[in-house]
Amino acid sequence: MINKKDYEYELPEDRIARFPKQERDSSKLLLYSHGAISEDVFSGLPAYLSPDNMLVFNNTRVIKARLIFRKSTGARIEVFCLQPLAPSSFDEALASLSFCSWQCTVGNAKRWKKDEVLSAEFEHEGKTHTLTAKHLELELNSTVNTRNVLFEWDAELAFSSVLELCGHIPIPPYLKREDKKSDNQRYQTIYSKLEGSVAAPTAGLHFTDKVIAALREKGVSMTEITLHVGAGTFMPMKTDDVAKHVMHREIFKVERRTLQELHDNIDGLIAVGTTSARMLESLYLLGINDTESKDITQWEAYKSEGEISARESLSRLMKRMDSANIEHFYASTQIMIVPGYRFKMIKGLITNFHQPESTLILLVAAFIGNDWKRVYDYALKHNFRFLSYGDSSFLKNTL
Repeated sequence: MINKKDYEYELPEDRIARFPKQERDSSKLLLYSHGAISEDVFSGLPAYLSPDNMLVFNNTRVIKARLIFRKSTGARIEVFCLQPLAPSSFDEALASLSFCSWQCTVGNAKRWKKDEVLSAEFEHEGKTHTLTAKHLELELNSTVNTRNVLFEWDAELAFSSVLELCGHIPIPPYLKREDKKSDNQRYQTIYSKLEGSVAAPTAGLHFTDKVIAALREKGVSMTEITLHVGAGTFMPMKTDDVAKHVMHREIFKVERRTLQELHDNIDGLIAVGTTSARMLESLYLLGINDTESKDITQWEAYKSEGEISARESLSRLMKRMDSANIEHFYASTQIMIVPGYRFKMIKGLITNFHQPESTLILLVAAFIGNDWKRVYDYALKHNFRFLSYGDSSFLKNTL
């Protein structure tokens, strides 16, 4: 049994970064390698990488998934879009015209009666339009405390544009503040492209054009993947026994050319963020899986037999794609990486400092062992800023 209490540490409120640094790459950078801990500024990252390395970025883009509705009584109902239902893919749902349905969480849900239609107004090209929300039948999903919601609007706009006009950027709840206009830009990575996340891959928030140019000049390779980050990334573990926690599922997209790049640079992959790490390790499992399933379950990584190399696993995936004559496919992962897991794909991890007793702390502990405590003690004692808008770390796997 892995007890979540073993991954607890005291995080003072004043160490949580409520806002980002003025310059993205001016954040502090903790360096961990072979048990040694030191620090620098993030702009100095290229000095610690070599031409043998390849950085793997998650290029997902955060959508304005928080919608605020007001009832005539003045009651505020917040509807947070999590996953599209119809159409079921993010691309199609965000491109929908007139209507679409989503799985959502609802704030102040008791005030929203079953048959009541909520409405909110937004402006477009000098005209006022209306977005409505109503419950679908069987709206309550008791297992994850969500509701299925139908959205309709009267403008000739894609749903992505409607969200852009009347939605709010979903900054993390632990920031304990309303979103600001600056969050629309700062809670996105500079390389974000494909819309679908309801939380940012925050390890990438420190990168600037200047840092990326310096990495290229040094000969460091870079590639991009797409995993849409779900709100479950903030979900606390409610049971002491980690095995009883239900991990959230996230959708990712795989390009054939990306698999080739990963294959050719397999000995030096550095994941930019825990989302990239989870996707890369999930790719390994897809490759060794003899079935056609493209869904990685929570504990699948601990049941696999007949282990092969990461390079061979990627080769198998590419052969399957070539046989099917496809250049990309979608898959999903529910993988939970905990101490005892042996990483197959990555040699390094760039990541922020995470909440106590979180699944992200478990992933870090799986990567560097009990030294996670030394790393976090150092960060607390040396004035590092924590969580999404906080400082960064570059961890090299020595296990």
